[in-house]
Amino acid sequence: MAINSRQDPISPFRFQVSFSEEPLGGSGTSALSSLDGGFAECTGLEATMEPVAIREGGRNYGAAQRVGPVSFATVVLRRGILRSQHLWQWFSMVTQGGASAHRLSLAIVMLDHAGTPAVTWVLRQAMPVKFKTADLNAKASEVGIEELHVVHEGLELVS
Repeated sequence: MAINSRQDPISPFRFQVSFSEEPLGGSGTSALSSLDGGFAECTGLEATMEPVAIREGGRNYGAAQRVGPVSFATVVLRRGILRSQHLWQWFSMVTQGGASAHRLSLAIVMLDHAGTPAVTWVLRQAMPVKFKTADLNAKASEVGIEELHVVHEGLELVS
């Protein structure tokens, strides 16, 4: 009898986030092409398809369900504050760019217990919509957390 090798589940707390220039609409390379981060938390990796109900004559046992539009949740990234200003620079570029805002691709790589990439999610045409720095309080003992909210136009499972 053959013994199957055990596949442990992938831990949700072992991941890396990297940013890259979008191939379309980019204006060359910038300082943001090397932007990456060790984030403490990543939420909002979800896609929702809203089915379209079609009522048909003569069909009395419920409406027919068809594929409808897909929407994506806002992805929220949180990490400890670093001296790098890249996240703020990206947000600033977008808010000053208007309709041709600077878009990036985000790759969220989940790592297995050995630290090798196991699953990679890619967010296409990502754009920051909220930037929040840590609260400034001299009495606080917690580590400052920087927060970035990102909207995107596509979620893709690469590996």
